[in-house]
Amino acid sequence: MGAVNIWNAMEVSGEARNNYDFEIVHSSLIVDHSLPLSEMKPRLVELCKDLFKHWSNLNESHFFAEKVSGGITNLLMKVSVKEENGNMVHVTVRLYGPNTEYVIDRERELQALHHLSAAGFGAKLLGVFGNGMVQSFIDARTLNPSDMRKPNLAAEIAKQLNRFHQVDIPGSREPQLWNDILKFFESASNLTFDDDEKQEKFVKISFEEVRAEITKLKELTGRLDAPVVFAHNDLLSGNLMLNDVEEKLYFIDFEYGSYNYRGFDIGNHFNEYAGYNCDYTLYPNKNEQYHFFRHYLNPEKPNEVSDNDLEALYIETNCYMLASHLYWALWALIQAKMSPIDFDYLGYFFLRYDEYKKQKNRCFSMAKSYLSRSNTM
Repeated sequence: MGAVNIWNAMEVSGEARNNYDFEIVHSSLIVDHSLPLSEMKPRLVELCKDLFKHWSNLNESHFFAEKVSGGITNLLMKVSVKEENGNMVHVTVRLYGPNTEYVIDRERELQALHHLSAAGFGAKLLGVFGNGMVQSFIDARTLNPSDMRKPNLAAEIAKQLNRFHQVDIPGSREPQLWNDILKFFESASNLTFDDDEKQEKFVKISFEEVRAEITKLKELTGRLDAPVVFAHNDLLSGNLMLNDVEEKLYFIDFEYGSYNYRGFDIGNHFNEYAGYNCDYTLYPNKNEQYHFFRHYLNPEKPNEVSDNDLEALYIETNCYMLASHLYWALWALIQAKMSPIDFDYLGYFFLRYDEYKKQKNRCFSMAKSYLSRSNTM
């Protein structure tokens, strides 16, 4: 499996280089995600020397490595290199989690990265290797879920998301939400687990019920005419970085990025206020959502946004918030089977699906009432 992915990554980056006149270097080396730092460092040094030939004569004492963060699909490493002239250069090495190709379209990610970088989003792509990429280093801290609800930061995230949604990425503009959900559904509903305890939990899931919910929600959201934009699709606190001194906010990690519905990107972001513990009492209230919407819809003059526009985006966002629960619930089932990372993915499915069921009636009745009023206006 690994070799296929390497060459796909190389072909895509090679194609991107031909099309957009920028240089991405490649290496076929692989760095084991699970190694302790002391054993990983020599492999990171070897990788950097292979990718960046001007470092190939430096000995290992010129290289320093530290773990920046590890999500539940990625490991980020900061590699610092002391060059011969004494300059210190920092890069970020992103190691893909094992088996993440089952849920992430790496080709789609690599094709979008250059355009997002050119628009000022994220780090610059410097190189691609067997199971990851090297990017420029961003000097900032990763946000916590509680940071995202601070009014000033919420306003800044909203403004940046407005700008992100205006980036033009070449290729099909077909929204990917339901394609991805149905693809996840097909994979998830055919799983079996060797672990008896996991299998016992898994067989309690009614996939017939889940499919019916997908069908109903797809039909309802289809009536809302949500704009299609290039969406981040995973705007959790771990993918937001802040340089406190410069007060500069960064979006990072575009691996789930695709053309998608605007409301999904915002509703998904609001769900992330709950953090990995899924404490949905932290989901933003209506006033907090309206504060976000004002800065998203009119970054220059947030107080001039009409009540009608606020209500429309509120309905749209909260219906697609439900889709976010279905998306990540099904994603978690695939991870439960494929990922070696120690995380209760099966438990995560039930947390997300139960919250979907808890919020469904409120959101559906709110949307239907709004749609019937809109049709009579």
